[in-house]
Formats: sequence, structure tokens, C-alpha cells
Amino acid sequence: MTTAELLAEGELTVRGRIRDASNAALYCTVSSDGRQAACIYKPVAGERPLWDFPDGTLAQREVAAYEVSEATGWSLVPPTVLRDGPYGQGMCQLWIEGQPDAELLALVDAEEPEDGWKAVGLADLGDGRTALLVHADDERLRRLAVLDAVVNNADRKGGHLLPTEDGHLYGIDHGVTFNTENKLRTLLWGWAGEPLTGEAVEVLKGLKGALEEGAALAVRLAGLITAAEVAATRARVEALLACGKYPEPSGEWPAIPWPPV
Repeated sequence: MTTAELLAEGELTVRGRIRDASNAALYCTVSSDGRQAACIYKPVAGERPLWDFPDGTLAQREVAAYEVSEATGWSLVPPTVLRDGPYGQGMCQLWIEGQPDAELLALVDAEEPEDGWKAVGLADLGDGRTALLVHADDERLRRLAVLDAVVNNADRKGGHLLPTEDGHLYGIDHGVTFNTENKLRTLLWGWAGEPLTGEAVEVLKGLKGALEEGAALAVRLAGLITAAEVAATRARVEALLACGKYPEPSGEWPAIPWPPV
């Protein structure tokens, strides 16, 4: 039984609630045939309405982001499925234990970042004080920046980055993704306007084919998001390949999420 099968078919038991989540997020265990795993269950019934996303669609968008992540081969999103649970249909995602002391973001009292860091912009600290917000010049974050551009992530906060002790990096909370309008908001602007890596170009070429009408990924996404949203995802991939660069803020939408962490 794969992890995804365990999440989809195992017995789901609620253990507690994540209090600081903006929507209902329940800490659970899922078990089957002697195997057990911790997970997060976000029921659709617990989603707060948003003005720019259709009601009751955030769970499906989380699963769609996982599907695209898997298609890249980077496995940047924890295994995520759509299933029934104690409070109705919802998203169920493997719980990831992050490494709290991993340094991926920082505020520095400097005009330019040190080697190994990329500048995002100035942050207001209050009382007229500012600091430079920086993120690590890290291959894992580079990959995540590409994924966010493809899925049009409107909320890539620092708290959504989960590095693990074995060196892997996961991104979580992908409910506000796949909008047909450009809504990219992220802390990972450090490579904006720079050429895409060769690896990223090859991954995007693979995604382009996987998103063609009738292809397996396109079919799976069609069961989770609208046809227009699938088409917009394919268009974003094609645009990235055409320009060959990491995206830059459009100026039509706040570039950095609030709060940033």
C-alpha cells in the first residue's frame, strides 16, 4: 500500500485541531492493515469563503498542486488526496515534521545580501525601521519558485516551507492556486528575471506535454479544477518556456503575501 493509498483508504481518526490555520485543519492519524501515519485533514465544510476563488474548491486545489508537483519529479508537496472523513469530503495530506532550525529566510541590517542569499525587498519593522528580507540561494527553493509560478500560488509564506532533517524541502498550503488570473504572491522573488536553470527548462517541457488535452495529468486535473484553469496552467508553462526566465512581480497584484510568515 502506497502512502497515497493509505491516506485515501485508511481509517481517519481526528486527534486535534491546528488552531492558527485560516481554515479548519485537523491533525489526524490514518491507519490500515497495521500501518499508521499522521496527517492533516481539511474538510471542505470548514473552508472560509474567498472573494476571488469559488466556494468549496480549496481542497481540490491542494490535491491538484500535489499532482503537478509529482509530475515535475521534484516531490515538493507531501502526498495529498481527496477523500471523505468525519466532517465530509476534504483534503488529506501526510504530516511532515519540519526542521525548525533550518535557515531559509532572514531579516538583515544591510543593503545587499551576503553570498548564499537572495534579496526579496525591504520589510517595515515599525518605528521607521526597515530590514532587508532575504531567502537562501537554495536549489530546493528554486524548484519551489518554479512550481509556484506554474500553479499560480497566491500565498507562498515562510511558514509554508518545511525542510526536513534528511535535506528534503516540502511546500504546504496550496488552497489558493490555479486561478486563471495572475495572482502569484510569494517570498521567493530572489531569482526574478534571472534565466531558468537547465533542469527547470526540462521539467517545464515535460509539464507542457503532460498538460496537453487527453494527457494523464490533464485528465486528473480536470477532475479537480475547471477546464479554464487547466488551460491557464498550460499557458503559464508555455509562457515560462517562451521567456526562459523566473517570473517577476506583475505590479497588478501585491507581490508578497501578508503576513509574510
